Amino acid sequence: MFSKACEYGIKAAIYIAVNSSENKRVSPKEISEKIDSPQAFTAKILQALVRHNIIISVRGAYGGFEIDKTKIETTKLSQIVYAIDGDSIYNGCGLGLHTCDENHPCPVHDKFKLVREELRDMLDNTTLERLALEIKSGVSFLKT
Repeated sequence: MFSKACEYGIKAAIYIAVNSSENKRVSPKEISEKIDSPQAFTAKILQALVRHNIIISVRGAYGGFEIDKTKIETTKLSQIVYAIDGDSIYNGCGLGLHTCDENHPCPVHDKFKLVREELRDMLDNTTLERLALEIKSGVSFLKT
């Protein structure tokens, strides 16, 4: 459902949030290892998250990536998805048709519309804090 870049972006943001909650910055190399993603690809994704003010990049010997603790509490998953993939997940046809709308629906249009609405609700109501707490408590994992 999400692009590979978006999947990595979500995992990276969660990993950074977990570490930032413990006052730790993480390097791009560490992030890519912990979320099992290619390092160069991860670096591009991290820069997109920086441009959208989701994470902070700190240069220097003690640099790395972090998220302000107050932003961990308020950053929604939808913001990360938008930073990486835009709003394309909420638009378009479930079957990939170029023309699909209420007036000219594909066979799954109405069902896919419901799925998209539930997805939007989940993304808008899930914070990085919640996901980071699930990782810290061992309820969820970023890598198998």
